[in-house]
Amino acid sequence: MRTAPLFTAALLLVASAPALGQPRLLQADDFKHHIDYFNRMEDEHAAQAIPNAQAWEFLRGNIPLFACPQDNFEEMYYFRWWSVRKHLRATPQGYTVTEFLVPRSYADKYNMISSGLGHHIFELRWLHDSAYLNSYVRLWYRGSEGQPLKRLRAFSSWTAYALLQRYCVNLDAAYLTGLLPDLRAEYAAWEQERRRPDGLFWQYDVRDAMEETISGGRREKNARPSISSYMYANAVAIAQAARLAGHAALADTFAAKADTLKALVEQKLWSEPLSFFETLKQADTFAHVREAIGYMPWYVGMVSDAPRYNEAWRQALDEGGFLAPFGLTTAERRHPLFRAHGCCREQLGSCCKCEWDGAIWPFATAQTLTGMASFMNSQPQQQVVSDSAYFALLERYVEAQHHRGRPYIGEYQDEVTGYWLKGDQERSRYYNHSTFADLIITGLAGLRPRPDSLLEVRPLLPRGRWPWFCLDNLRYHGKTLTIFWDETGEKFKRGKGLHVLVDGREVAHAEGIARVVARLR
Repeated sequence: MRTAPLFTAALLLVASAPALGQPRLLQADDFKHHIDYFNRMEDEHAAQAIPNAQAWEFLRGNIPLFACPQDNFEEMYYFRWWSVRKHLRATPQGYTVTEFLVPRSYADKYNMISSGLGHHIFELRWLHDSAYLNSYVRLWYRGSEGQPLKRLRAFSSWTAYALLQRYCVNLDAAYLTGLLPDLRAEYAAWEQERRRPDGLFWQYDVRDAMEETISGGRREKNARPSISSYMYANAVAIAQAARLAGHAALADTFAAKADTLKALVEQKLWSEPLSFFETLKQADTFAHVREAIGYMPWYVGMVSDAPRYNEAWRQALDEGGFLAPFGLTTAERRHPLFRAHGCCREQLGSCCKCEWDGAIWPFATAQTLTGMASFMNSQPQQQVVSDSAYFALLERYVEAQHHRGRPYIGEYQDEVTGYWLKGDQERSRYYNHSTFADLIITGLAGLRPRPDSLLEVRPLLPRGRWPWFCLDNLRYHGKTLTIFWDETGEKFKRGKGLHVLVDGREVAHAEGIARVVARLR
């Protein structure tokens, strides 16, 4: 039986972060100038729970600090936090998080849209104050008189998996297990509505948060790699939550569901001719196109370590594949239907339709880069993707997030010119539909969140690129982490190499940029 919503009136106040420690090497106020600039660069068109005037006070108490010698990386890190802060909204039922700052007709109450919920959890899990995210997720699941909001399942979901990844950061077992009945009910509903007779899951393009793609359409019930990967990951998460709650039989049931889906995806969605995970059409024939959703099995960590699967990542570095001047496309560029559904470059402007037939979407870029980091960490000996390649793709992501000379995050953009295809429409500004800070923390700086007592760090920074960087004031497992690289030892005066501190005490060190593992507790 569901429990009642756990909201209180106190949540309507801007919560203050708990005092769990202080930054060890960086000073928060050294980064205030970024926020001052963002506040000045345009009028505030829409203010929600935390207006621009309160932005620095909120961010100073809630986010990890990041410093590096490449100005655009550092600026973008603080811009994306400044931007996501705009989407925190206070409601009579607690805090929520929006996707658009302007009202959308297809949103649920409080302008909530579930398509980016997994991204929101991945990003906001790094806030020091957990009240915002706790309230937001509960509102989705219990905000309609103890029941889920009507449009919770309007889009494909990896929410349970995202919550497990959040648990790997804060170890709040009570919160995760408290949602176990809700997550089970959601999974059962997806099984009833979207599971095919063969056990794979199907989805309409538009309900995959992707409008129309090359592989399908708005009304086609195709077995897409995305939704089956999400459902695998959700099954893994529910199994883990059940174990934490002491429900061994339930954990075994969902672990078996996950194993079955993993086998089905590898057997039925892997295309040997394309060396890629493809969409299976309703007629059980492949769509014969590589799309970014083919990287979703790595995003959720479900792919076996067979070398044949590694070949898929060559497409991310191939200009005939997904590599374009301004980033990673959502479909392979060599395909004859690339950019044929939406707007062409000759039609830039209001006539453009939001399609996923190749243009760059930060939603997909964030997922692909997260999947790439997972692949690189799970198979460090592979020769397909190097730290230099990961950094170069992340750098393009940084450079692409500008419009009219200012930092900007929008819906989607032209892969050659970098033009944001809805860039001059109010709906597109500060589009909260992707991650960035999480890519810096778990990819570039290299913290690999895990639920056990081992602390694992492997920065994906190529040798010789930066002489130093520092990630500080990072809350993890109830402690404060500092990760820094100092090539000469002169920047931070703490010695050469890679250093990891826990509450100011060094627990791991390497002479070069390498994987380090230490015991956290």
